[in-house]
Amino acid sequence: MLRTPGPLTLLLATVLFTATACSPDEAPPAAARPAEPDAPAQAPTPAQVTIGGQDEAETVQRWQPPAVQIDDAGVAQARRDAAKAFESGRLYEDATAALPIWLALLERDPKDRQAQAGIKRAKEQLLDEIAALLVRPLRQREAVAKAGEMGLVLLTLDPEDPRVRALQSRVELAQRVIAYNRAGEEDLRNDRIGEDGDGALPNFREALALAPDNERARQGLAASESALIRRAETAARAADFTGAGVWLAEAAKVRDSAPTINDAFERVERIRADTLVRLRDEGLRDLTSAQGLKPARQKLEDALRIAMPGDPVVAQLRERIELVTHYGSFRPGQVFSDALRDGGRGPQMIVVPHGGFQMGAAEGEIGASDAEKPAHYVRFDRGFAMAMTEVTVADFRRYVQASKARPRATRRGHSTVYDERSGNFMLRSGVDWQSGYDGSLAMANAPVMHVSVRDAEHYAMWLSEQTGRYYRLPSEAEFEYALRAGTSGRYPWGDEGTPPKGSGNFTGGDDVSPSGRRWFNAFVGYGDGWWGPAPVGTFEPNAFGLHDMAGNLSEWVADCWHASYRRAPADGAAWFNPGCRQRVIRGGNWANAPEQTRAAWRQSQDSDTTNARIGFRLVRGI
Repeated sequence: MLRTPGPLTLLLATVLFTATACSPDEAPPAAARPAEPDAPAQAPTPAQVTIGGQDEAETVQRWQPPAVQIDDAGVAQARRDAAKAFESGRLYEDATAALPIWLALLERDPKDRQAQAGIKRAKEQLLDEIAALLVRPLRQREAVAKAGEMGLVLLTLDPEDPRVRALQSRVELAQRVIAYNRAGEEDLRNDRIGEDGDGALPNFREALALAPDNERARQGLAASESALIRRAETAARAADFTGAGVWLAEAAKVRDSAPTINDAFERVERIRADTLVRLRDEGLRDLTSAQGLKPARQKLEDALRIAMPGDPVVAQLRERIELVTHYGSFRPGQVFSDALRDGGRGPQMIVVPHGGFQMGAAEGEIGASDAEKPAHYVRFDRGFAMAMTEVTVADFRRYVQASKARPRATRRGHSTVYDERSGNFMLRSGVDWQSGYDGSLAMANAPVMHVSVRDAEHYAMWLSEQTGRYYRLPSEAEFEYALRAGTSGRYPWGDEGTPPKGSGNFTGGDDVSPSGRRWFNAFVGYGDGWWGPAPVGTFEPNAFGLHDMAGNLSEWVADCWHASYRRAPADGAAWFNPGCRQRVIRGGNWANAPEQTRAAWRQSQDSDTTNARIGFRLVRGI
């Protein structure tokens, strides 16, 4: 069985040289010549020798000197030809080169000193040339191939010389290094980098194991690292940052502390950042279209998949989607007013945040009635805009004048007012929406009163026509949610019985009427400075930015009256039955008992009711 020899076999092999001598019957030539003068000179083909072992045979190459025939008359010329060939650097290539001639001379006369000296000089020359070829930085493959060819010549000349053996080992080592490098480069061309143990990286590492300073193998490792980095960047551009991280980790294993890895990591992170910015911007553009919420959410999902935790760009998109989901084009706490077609402005609105709350009175709450129970959870999945104050006399006047409306008290010719002389509420003729709590002319910035629930609904319809937006009375759940503004106590300000100073217009024990009257049932120690309703916005707003939710005037809401909350809507919608006569008012006022200022308080009123203690405000969808 034949196989390629290993370096030790080549080093230990003794290659026998056999020269072809002239036949004694042939006519001697005038000088050294090839064995067949009529045939063109050919480069010698390396011969082979088989070396036997106990279990195998190895076939190795050796140099076979071209045959040269020299007769007695041609010895001097042959010596001159050999010297000339040596000087021109032709040592072994064909029958006219120096070594074949000298070897032929030595075969003819083993004591030929000139031939012996020439062979010695040629050997030294070959040793020098091989050493120079092995360190040549460029065209290494050609250089090592040439060195290998020369090495075979030296093995023929002097196989036992330690220098020859050492140099031949270097040649073989260089050949193996080149073979590994070539295999690695071929793998790289075919994108077999070898991160799995089979490809370019193992080949270049084998080359460096043989020759730690081999620049070509080092460059191969660097090229393999670059190929892995390219894979990482390609994955990153495809938004596969998990894959990009895997390829970067593999690239980091190629060379210790390579600065290129840090640079590549920064490039991948820039790609990540640019991708997130692109997704955010595209998502924000989606949100400007009517049906853009779904594609924007897909952009957010894509961004979350590739972003690092806490990325601020993704947080911006998430926040905007949340806002659009719950507030459309608005944001919580935003204040606005819609333009009217006649050139004016509608009531000032504020966006109430979405959320949930426990509606109604808790079991055991002091002063609570069965109509306020059972307490139940209500959630608003979308925010809504609510008027910051009660509708004013000036707001209502614009509606009446523009629509030529005749509100209920105007048609009826009377309404219920507070009578200072008796200290009671009583009917008085000539009172309508233009009147104050005592029947006198109301100020423009006073909350409008003496209006029925239908008057309030007609105003909302007119305002909707004027603005192109949908205005309506708040649902009972919306009102209580806005009144509580995140609290859960008995009163809008908590469980304490006395309101904080300046918190609203309530029945205070320190309030005094124009004639010196005081409230019989009032918050002890509280005074707000007003006997009767105050101008809207006089007192501090609650946490949602709304004024007078718990005081000033009680307010109409959209719901029909139900004696309890059993089967009440859980989504905050108005509980309305078409044609119902009994409606609901919510929120305390300037002239009611402290128990009626509780957050859960509610009361039934006939839909035609008008008096000096009931007004209204509107909400708008967003």
